[in-house]
Amino acid sequence: MPGAGVTEGMRKKEISWYTDGAPKITLACKYAAAVPAPAPPYNGESPLSSHRMTTSSTRAAPQPPTENSALAQEFVQFAIASGVLRFGEFKTKAGRLSPYFFNAGLFDDGAKLGRLAQFYAQALLASGVQFDMLFGPAYKGIPLGAAVAVELARLGRNVPFAYNRKEAKDHGEGGTLVGAPLQGRVLIVDDVMSAGTAARESIALIQAAGATPHAVAIALDRQEMATEKQADGSTQDMPFSAVQYVRQNLGLRVCAIANLDDLLAYLQTQSGDAIDEHRQRVQAYRVRYGVA
Repeated sequence: MPGAGVTEGMRKKEISWYTDGAPKITLACKYAAAVPAPAPPYNGESPLSSHRMTTSSTRAAPQPPTENSALAQEFVQFAIASGVLRFGEFKTKAGRLSPYFFNAGLFDDGAKLGRLAQFYAQALLASGVQFDMLFGPAYKGIPLGAAVAVELARLGRNVPFAYNRKEAKDHGEGGTLVGAPLQGRVLIVDDVMSAGTAARESIALIQAAGATPHAVAIALDRQEMATEKQADGSTQDMPFSAVQYVRQNLGLRVCAIANLDDLLAYLQTQSGDAIDEHRQRVQAYRVRYGVA
């Protein structure tokens, strides 16, 4: 999924546009209830194909926005105005040609990162998700988790924060974990989910420390079929998204600031030939690769 699976060198063409016409509205979070039975400890080998979800329950025609979708459009407008959400033609890691690209790495100055943290924090507080600390998986999750921790503290919800290194440190404090000790109900903060791999790795780290992986907060849910790499190197579409996999197979709540339906709803409020073309292409992509 773009954000993790697209590089600048892979892009064929890019059209970005900006608008400040979106209404200023209060943000709300879209989340799903946790699965009652917790997932077993992750053994590092669980493939997406082991996820037992029926096609009829996940593969569906685009759904109308929920009652909270309009509230997420402020975030969509902010992402477009920041150049983070772009339109054009982008090749994903799975080989799909996506008509849009969400790159959280372009929240690249203090003002944008601070505003992004406000969206995350407001979404989490509105969601009712309970957590005792934050965890930012390397690499993008590190600045995101830190910024969200600062904003939550500013709003009166001060919680510990930790992150991991990709490579273990063999001097000083050593190890792969940095920050507060992992304990209690841990909320993982990341940008998007491509295949649920980062979430599974985070779950393993958190469980190994004796804490409980409880929820994941992301900026954008693409509502798109996950893919699984085959033995011959090709990829196969799965009848569920990475978010659905993490929610239903790993037992974590998932809180997304906005999703693809929110993006489409936002595009419906805009006008212009270029915007109409973007909307049609995003809608066609949703029909081809979308999940409910």
